[in-house]
Amino acid sequence: MISDDDTALSQRIAAYRQAREQIERSLLPLATSVEGTRFTFQAPLHDLAIRRGGYITLESAGVTRLGMVTDIAADTWRTPAAGNATAAIDFHLARGRGLVVDSDGRPFHDAAVRPASPAAVRAWLRRTRPTRNVLVVGELLHATGVEAALDCGGLGRHTFLCGQSGSGKTYALGALLEQALLRTSLRIVVLDPNSDYVGLGRARSGVAADVEAQYRKVAGQVCVWGDDDVADRSLRLTFADLTPPIQAAALGLDPLEDREEYAVLTTLLRRRKAGRPLVEPDDLLHTKDVAARRLGMRAANLGILDWRIWDPGSPSLIDEVREPTARCTVVDLGSLRTVGEQRLVSAAVLSTLWSLRMHREPVLVVIDEAHNVGPAQPSDELSELSAASLAQIAAEGRKFGLYLLLATQRPHKLEENVLSQCDNLMLMRMNSEADLQDIGRVLSYAPSGLLAGATSFALGHALVAGRLLPFPAYIKMGTRISEEGGADVPASWAMTPATAG
Repeated sequence: MISDDDTALSQRIAAYRQAREQIERSLLPLATSVEGTRFTFQAPLHDLAIRRGGYITLESAGVTRLGMVTDIAADTWRTPAAGNATAAIDFHLARGRGLVVDSDGRPFHDAAVRPASPAAVRAWLRRTRPTRNVLVVGELLHATGVEAALDCGGLGRHTFLCGQSGSGKTYALGALLEQALLRTSLRIVVLDPNSDYVGLGRARSGVAADVEAQYRKVAGQVCVWGDDDVADRSLRLTFADLTPPIQAAALGLDPLEDREEYAVLTTLLRRRKAGRPLVEPDDLLHTKDVAARRLGMRAANLGILDWRIWDPGSPSLIDEVREPTARCTVVDLGSLRTVGEQRLVSAAVLSTLWSLRMHREPVLVVIDEAHNVGPAQPSDELSELSAASLAQIAAEGRKFGLYLLLATQRPHKLEENVLSQCDNLMLMRMNSEADLQDIGRVLSYAPSGLLAGATSFALGHALVAGRLLPFPAYIKMGTRISEEGGADVPASWAMTPATAG
């Protein structure tokens, strides 16, 4: 049975809520900027149309500015009690921060805040970004129909693309490479560990006829090197292609601990026959030189004599890197049989590119799963050498025309000195707060509030910051043109035997 006291309490609670809601609805979204480039704002939670990464207009003293919200959260404001008769009231608001993207540098106070129309955002972008030489990778996430057009010149800075498994990272990287082929004349070298980009030279079915015709003009500039039947060229090289440090690392040789065998290798290098691998059994295992036979036995025991990449009779990948016959070289590491071969080829390609730096030929060096090529903690000599070459390119390569595009889902496993050299960020969904904090610490140009929003990204959503856009922005990736290589294993195992057929 409900008592009179209970009824009175319920009525008081209802009246309190009604009064609070009326006051909250009467509050206006207002923004203030002390220096004219950044602003803070508050807005009622009722019918809130302002969102993180969204665009707003800021109207004050007859001036309308465009802003972008970088951070927003719910907050509570408590009114002081009026004497002993009236209790304090808690009001629930949204508070946040943002950037004035078309700032005139003048401060403002109590500017009216409204969501910006896509037309207003489009007009701003036309004033602030180039209208030509852009990479159209999709559209702005919170401005429907407005192209996400990245500045081609931004690829002249190192770029870091990051996203956890299932975020759309591979798809996004493919879309970016397609645009680089279409809109630039950059030479491209791709280290592809999972065979995801082997279809880059083929338009997928269902692409609009005009788009396919345009892409066909550049698709023939793509050459895939792999160890399977679908590759354009067989992924082969010779031992003589490799630098002495890589040769020694492949054989597991230390110049001090393995003095005799290392000296034999040095001697063989001086006497090598052009185009003939130095680890063939005829060269080592059948020689009368005891030390050379030991070197041959070491190679045999390590299994490198069985690697399929050795073939002096085939065109060499390293020769292609030195004197390219195709504008885009996709190195299908995923087609190789062993991890050792993958590490060797990666180290050889990077060291060769670095050795050619004085040519000053612009090259976009694309490395997927970059944490395996430039690991923070290398597991062997080959990994250590490839990490060292990657660090050299990251630190000094840009002035020689070597531009990196690194992709990974494990940023904490990538050498931090490499990551810190990246002036562009494309961040997709990341649930790890620790990874987001590390990225924000190393790449401080990305607003922390926008980074925090990456935990709620849907498939294909990304934060772009750096030289690719005039301001950081949330984007939604568009449709790929080329065929996607690689694929997840079908989940047919999840069906019960009764439905599997």
